[in-house]
Amino acid sequence: MSNKNSRSAETTGAGLPVARISFDEFRAFGRDGVIRADVPVVINKLPRETQGFSMDVLAERLGDAMVTLFSEPSNRGNTDRWDTSRIPLLEFFERYASGADAGAWHRIVANIMNRPADVQAILGFDPEELFGHRRFRNAVNLWVSHRSVYTQSHFDELENFNIQLAGRKRFILLPPGRRDYYPRSMLRGFGDRSQAFDFTDVDTQRFPRLAAKLPQRREVTLEPGEMLYLPLGWWHQAESLDELNININFWMWDLKILRRPYVLGSALYTAAYRKLKNVYNYKPEPAATGAAQ
Repeated sequence: MSNKNSRSAETTGAGLPVARISFDEFRAFGRDGVIRADVPVVINKLPRETQGFSMDVLAERLGDAMVTLFSEPSNRGNTDRWDTSRIPLLEFFERYASGADAGAWHRIVANIMNRPADVQAILGFDPEELFGHRRFRNAVNLWVSHRSVYTQSHFDELENFNIQLAGRKRFILLPPGRRDYYPRSMLRGFGDRSQAFDFTDVDTQRFPRLAAKLPQRREVTLEPGEMLYLPLGWWHQAESLDELNININFWMWDLKILRRPYVLGSALYTAAYRKLKNVYNYKPEPAATGAAQ
């Protein structure tokens, strides 16, 4: 127990195992087969080129590109939305990647879906071998963060394939549901987030239904060269473990969302809310021009 009144259950065990398959098994099973199975899985032994991720290539392809910087207090229970600004990617490495500002978390995101040559250069292989034609994707996001950066518990309305390129990330996963997770205010655009910000430290008296779900918790630490498939509607949180953590994730639409009306409803409302309030919505970066593309 982590609180003096013993109402908060700290979860330290690994929980249920996350299945692991090789890239060859993933290719044989097929992307759609993995999506239909609807459970998280780690795919390892990705194409050999992924193991040789190069910061030089990243800097060459995107160093001067303007990306979105997310900043928020280094507080797992922060109730406010993050602040965003636009900076060159190299500026993030120079100013924020070391996490020198202990009072804040900084991470960048860039939806590089419209820059397929850059995506392929950074990954080291053509992602169409994994995911099919680009028209099926909603976003291809580059994420860069420093140690301890934390993403509060939430679900995505999209199928998520997350490739770890550098550093390690710890994911806590729980199966779909709505009422048991005590969602925050839908009206404020937080319908995809839980009032219990951290699934490893849950107030069992305040959130008894969630406490009953915790035995179904899964935990995985994603290593460089591994990919996590995270089905839409699955609750999750993530923590960056190393000084520098770099991921590329592919978000893809799937008709499975029709079987989870609360996910669809939250997605539609949140998209409208973000547009109305001018909140960042992961829009694609402009396509590259010239030789870089």
